[in-house]
Amino acid sequence: MALQQQIKHTNIAPLLSIGIFSLLSLLYAPVLLHWLDGWLHKTISIEHEYFSHGLIGLPFAAYLSWQNRKQWQRLPDKNHTLGLVLLVIGGIFYLSGVTEWVNLSFPTILAALCLWFKGIPGFRLQWFSLLLVFLATPTAIPYLIAPYTFPLQSFIAGTAGFILNQSGMEVVVDGINIYVAGRIVEVAPYCAGLKMLFTTIYVSLMLLYWKGVLSSRQTTIWFLSIAILISVVANIIRNTLLSYFHGTGNEAAFTWLHDSWGGDLYSALMLLSLVPLLNWMNQYFSVPLDTIEEADIS
Repeated sequence: MALQQQIKHTNIAPLLSIGIFSLLSLLYAPVLLHWLDGWLHKTISIEHEYFSHGLIGLPFAAYLSWQNRKQWQRLPDKNHTLGLVLLVIGGIFYLSGVTEWVNLSFPTILAALCLWFKGIPGFRLQWFSLLLVFLATPTAIPYLIAPYTFPLQSFIAGTAGFILNQSGMEVVVDGINIYVAGRIVEVAPYCAGLKMLFTTIYVSLMLLYWKGVLSSRQTTIWFLSIAILISVVANIIRNTLLSYFHGTGNEAAFTWLHDSWGGDLYSALMLLSLVPLLNWMNQYFSVPLDTIEEADIS
């Protein structure tokens, strides 16, 4: 009788949490390790490499979920039917064996668990972590977008050619091809800056959340717009440098910036420039309008 009462009063919530975490680890550890290895060593497909921002986004998502653990525990247990639906869909995706669907099953099942255990309040609590996981999940979106990037490729090629011409070099631009000193540089679909653009938007969202200003529509819209503009300009400069290096026969510098760690360094420096930009914008938009008007009058 005493044993039965002890079992009855035992809180099984921690055991259930450990069991779910262990099951998720067993199912998705190989998937996540495949992503990690592919992003670090560039052994993953070109399309899936576009999601390498997950190297910083996934740990950040895990950190946010850990920070919210006490609020999660205080939420009442409340099952939502949508959680069961998403759980079934996620299971089907995983068992399909199709790479894209297996990848998508990860954020789907995470969202399902939030809804099933804590309902809508639990989903709202973890929504940003789930968004980071979803946006870092490799899909075929870059492959689907690539055929429609020709106008952007042409714009980048034309602008890079114009800059090089102004520097005194003889450059001819034909569509997406840049001819420098008899050498040709093609602004291919995957050189149109989509990867940098994806990463810029992703990191910008992380910064907005970290600063606590994501709820400010004005700050968010302006910051994302300027961040996208910076990304496009940075990519134009990068393609200009690549054309210059290739045209002048400096293949070592071309390889360093195009295929080696130089490209990663260039992207990192560009992303770091977003931090002071957001700090300035946050201070600017936080100043009351009447204060600005009084300063202008004086």
